[in-house]
Amino acid sequence: MQTLNTLSTPEEKLAGLCKKYAELLEEHRNTEKQMKVLQKKQTQLVQEKDNLRNEHSKAILARSKLESLCRELQRHNRTLKEEGIKRTRLEEEKRKEVTSHFQVTLYDIQAQMEQHDERNASLRQENSELAEKLKKLYEQYKLREEHIDKVVKHKDLQQQLVDAKLHQAQQLLTESEERHDREKDFLLKEAMESQRMCELMKQQEVHLKQQLSLYTEKFEEFQTTLSKSNEVFTTFKQEMEKMTKKIKKLEKETAMYRSRWESSNKALLEMAEEKSVRDRDFEALHGKVQRLEKLRKALKVERNELNKKVQVLSGEPCGDPEPDSPSPPPTDCLLETGLEETSSCSHSCHCEHAPSTDAPPPQTNTEPLSTQE
Repeated sequence: MQTLNTLSTPEEKLAGLCKKYAELLEEHRNTEKQMKVLQKKQTQLVQEKDNLRNEHSKAILARSKLESLCRELQRHNRTLKEEGIKRTRLEEEKRKEVTSHFQVTLYDIQAQMEQHDERNASLRQENSELAEKLKKLYEQYKLREEHIDKVVKHKDLQQQLVDAKLHQAQQLLTESEERHDREKDFLLKEAMESQRMCELMKQQEVHLKQQLSLYTEKFEEFQTTLSKSNEVFTTFKQEMEKMTKKIKKLEKETAMYRSRWESSNKALLEMAEEKSVRDRDFEALHGKVQRLEKLRKALKVERNELNKKVQVLSGEPCGDPEPDSPSPPPTDCLLETGLEETSSCSHSCHCEHAPSTDAPPPQTNTEPLSTQE
């Protein structure tokens, strides 16, 4: 208003107003452009803010998961430490019990050895007699070992025969399974083909029924509109008869394919039952083979034990034993293996003899035998 008051004429005032309006309009346009740019920046900043919030929430979730995993790891470590401490304690207790038991057994063995040293003087004469008897036992054990070798050879032959039978049974089983798989695939293919043909026949039947309905509608229309055209009616009747024949033929074919499909299903069930029976036979044969294997192992163990006993008997000399040497294991366990000639010994439960200086000292596995003496 001050600038307008300075002007004198209204034309100048109007020109000044227009000029001012043009300047203001230009400023307004510039501010609008700046506002649009700022709005775009604002939208970008809002999107960035949302993305940052999402990332922050994801980081918080990951941090919570990591914290839970750390807690679980700490718990697991604690449980492992507690289990390790418990196991060490149990092992220490077991070790203490074993050491105490070992010391008690050592004391018992020392006491029994002292008693045996006192009794060895009275049993020297009996040992000389037992040496002669042991010679006889050695000969008898040789004969028994030959008999056992023959029995073991017989068992090996039986085992080979059983292995051959088992191999033959496995071959028959594999052949039957292959044949069964081939028949199963063939029957499945036939069943799929018959099912597909049945579906096609059903579709054709539906299509023919639709055609039949269309023909019946056309026939009704022809009957109402063209009652005079007998020739057209006869031809249409012939077509109807042909279509009914086709429908009957298709129904017969569908029944035939359905019966084939049922027979193939029955054959599949029968083959499955045969396979289960063969699986049971195979399991029974496997059980028999395992039993024979266990029997063979038991016979080998018995043979090894007899060989050890014979080696022990053959390694003892017939000379006079030393008075201070410890007593060997008693021979009453050897005499109980079926030899009836040594039953006449009056000291069957107390017979023993001292080994020579060349014989090794008695092992710790003779403790129960010394307690029997």
